[in-house]
Amino acid sequence: MADSAAEKKRTPKLPIPGKRNVLITSALPYVNNVPHLGNIIGCVLSADVFARYCRLRGYNAIYICGTDEYGTATETKAMEENCSPKDICDKYHAIHKDVYNWFDISFDEFGRTSTPQQTEVCQAIFHRLRENKWLTECKMEQLYCDTCKRFLADRLVEGTCPTLNCNYDSARGDQCEKCGKLLNPTELVDPKCKVCRNPPHERETEHLFLELPLLRSKLEEYINNMSVAGGWSQNAIQATNAWLKEGLRSRCITRDLKWGVPVPEEKYKDKVFYVWFDAPIGYVSITSCYTPEWEKWWKDPENVELYQFMGKDNVPFHTVMFPSTLLGTGENWTLMKTISVTEYLNYEAGKFSKSKGVGVFGNDAKETKIPTEVWRYYLLTNRPEVSDTLFTWADLQAKLNGELLNNLGNFINRVLSFIAKPSGSGYGSVIPDAPHAESHQLTKTLAGTVCKLVDQYLDAMEKVKLKQGLKVAMSISSEGNAYLQDSQFWKLYKEDPSSCSIVMKTSVGLVYLLATLLHPFMPSFTIEVLKQLNLSSETHLSFCDEKGDTEKSKKPWDFLPSGHKIGKPEPLFQEMKDEDVEHYRMKFAGSQADRIEKAATEKAAEQLKNKKFQGTRRKKS
Repeated sequence: MADSAAEKKRTPKLPIPGKRNVLITSALPYVNNVPHLGNIIGCVLSADVFARYCRLRGYNAIYICGTDEYGTATETKAMEENCSPKDICDKYHAIHKDVYNWFDISFDEFGRTSTPQQTEVCQAIFHRLRENKWLTECKMEQLYCDTCKRFLADRLVEGTCPTLNCNYDSARGDQCEKCGKLLNPTELVDPKCKVCRNPPHERETEHLFLELPLLRSKLEEYINNMSVAGGWSQNAIQATNAWLKEGLRSRCITRDLKWGVPVPEEKYKDKVFYVWFDAPIGYVSITSCYTPEWEKWWKDPENVELYQFMGKDNVPFHTVMFPSTLLGTGENWTLMKTISVTEYLNYEAGKFSKSKGVGVFGNDAKETKIPTEVWRYYLLTNRPEVSDTLFTWADLQAKLNGELLNNLGNFINRVLSFIAKPSGSGYGSVIPDAPHAESHQLTKTLAGTVCKLVDQYLDAMEKVKLKQGLKVAMSISSEGNAYLQDSQFWKLYKEDPSSCSIVMKTSVGLVYLLATLLHPFMPSFTIEVLKQLNLSSETHLSFCDEKGDTEKSKKPWDFLPSGHKIGKPEPLFQEMKDEDVEHYRMKFAGSQADRIEKAATEKAAEQLKNKKFQGTRRKKS
């Protein structure tokens, strides 16, 4: 496996003429904190499921992501931790990479935006926009802090949200976290410098602006065509139309910061590009780190489909700002075809919050010892596709025990355990022959039902309705359980051996089918099932022929050959008990900072206790 992975890394995939070429990205997670479950399901996990599905279908697909590292938030975090922005980025890039690795996220390239390639691509796009006269220079009033001797970027200002009926008193200068409205720092009521907490004052400065109003006709043509052709999700369309309805305004693309892509003009040598101008360009620069022939992916819209995954707060930057930027260059860019947007995943009684440390974070999930496949399954069944959803420990328990353990795990274990029984009570671990399966009425009915479900699965996955795809796949497990019960295979073994063989060979075929269909959602589950089927983890999973035809899915009794010897059956899932739920609920009740402080206090108390104990032992001796 290691050699295979290394070979894959050495030989980047490029678009192949005549094949379906799919370029997949997920919103670049910001690098100033540990990702929480809402971040994970909102972008990287959802994109990973679709990428794995595309590979399963034989599409030529790559999945590109990385950490978004420039901007005010990184500078602010560096100030808080008394280190350089680069130190912060190195630290959190490693944390993100470790979390996603544990969650089995299958990036083709997981990079970062603080690279020479990012500077090169970003500045090249800037020069094209400048040449095409889509940029203007404007003087503006910006908040300046006399104490810190600097202009304050958006996130270095906090104040009260000006929106009626909101009045949130910790709104940032770029966006109110409570109501979601995008803001300018000068709109805040009672603004304060985030560093020194003193009130700033307005002062004139000059910046560069992208003239979105002049690009509107090009942008609207793209949106009108692609939103239909790409089947954009309704929440993406609504967010985009809200921006268009409000009226496009010139958007400032520069900032008075040190940490960012430098503006390549002498007049603006002390400025960098605004993170929302350069961050989406990170998709391109990270692809250029993956392969020097990146333009074959990013400048071939006739042969490459671009799918992008993100949370709803990122939509306007990907449907308005980024496409406008690319359209303004006049070059033949691969523009986004399909956008898949999630609403918010909330936690127990409130919201996940990076800034407040509320909720379960990626490293917390790892420390619970709950397996990766359980976390992936729960998050994906709870994916907030059309409205906000809620994470609760009781719901996680219910889905693990009811759906994974009692439905899926129960079906697979019943089938494999029966086949593994010694001859006389089972098949000695050898898959039996099943002649005349097509004339067995119960099996024929099952095959018809499964075929329809596979078609529904494919339809849902092609439309990026991942929650529906998972639900359909799990219903095949339910059909399998009903099939076992209706057949009463335990009686057939003695009374009608031929029918029993048909039922068992068909059922073990369904086990393989489930391992295949669920691979995008729970890859570690699939690897374990293949092991129990005595198949290599590198087995080419497929329920279609080379042309993508699902004809073979009509015959589940033919998925695995007669005479094949299976491995040792083992339980696939463990029950979560009520006391476990209460333990997790209590453990994660406070903020992440509180939990870290509590853990440190407990560790110090334990060390003190051990020290006293050792002192007592010395006195006794």
